[in-house]
Amino acid sequence: MELPQITDFRTEVAELCTLLAPLPEADWHRPTAFKQWTVNDVIQHLHDGDLLGLASATDEGAFAARVADRQALRDKGMTRLEETRHRFAALTGPRLLEQWRQDAANLADALAAKDPAERLIWFGPTMGVRMFATARQMETWAHSQAIYDVLGVERPAASPRLRNIAEIGVRTFAWAYRNRGLDVPADPPFIRLQTPFDETWEWNNPSDVNAVTGDARAFCQVVTQTRNAADTDLSVIGDTARHWMTIVQCFAGPPETPPAPGTRKLNKKSP
Repeated sequence: MELPQITDFRTEVAELCTLLAPLPEADWHRPTAFKQWTVNDVIQHLHDGDLLGLASATDEGAFAARVADRQALRDKGMTRLEETRHRFAALTGPRLLEQWRQDAANLADALAAKDPAERLIWFGPTMGVRMFATARQMETWAHSQAIYDVLGVERPAASPRLRNIAEIGVRTFAWAYRNRGLDVPADPPFIRLQTPFDETWEWNNPSDVNAVTGDARAFCQVVTQTRNAADTDLSVIGDTARHWMTIVQCFAGPPETPPAPGTRKLNKKSP
């Protein structure tokens, strides 16, 4: 039986594909509030990650070659965005969507064929199959927020699969500090999240003085840096919880600063 995290990744991709399928060609070139990446840039980035994941799951030599090709372009002075645009210059719009859809499915199939105990090479430590699938779901969900925002479309309410992303957000509390060379507080905040399907999710020791509580979708938006906590209805209580919200980062890579208040939001003027 397929791991539920792999099924959740498939569903996350399908939901974004449904949003993008009717998109006119011109809208693929619209810049989003995420570093001014266009819709094309966002999907090329997701496609690139899934192709790397597929290589990791099926051919470690191919994975190494892909990483080397990327680095060669970076060594020539290209930024991450420039080298991605260069490699996918001929793949944009509806053609990109269809290719990404197929390769994401291929990645899910490759993960499903593996023993859950296997570990996959990646940037940094290896990852188990379950966490690898969750990480791909998280990145798909997080990057899609910029597309929902620029199109002026309210994304669907939280679903049970969002718990995977909330879990990553909670588990990376200490990592967000270590990644910045900071001392890790001894008291991780109590997390209590409400869902629209009558579930309440909780982590860490209950506390009235150090806590983040509120809507599950809002929490996931904050830990993936698609929203500033101040732009949500989350209740953030205590010095540790408030400081964490200023550095929160559930994804790998060098430290990234969460967006400033008011800079990542739904474009209500969009048709």
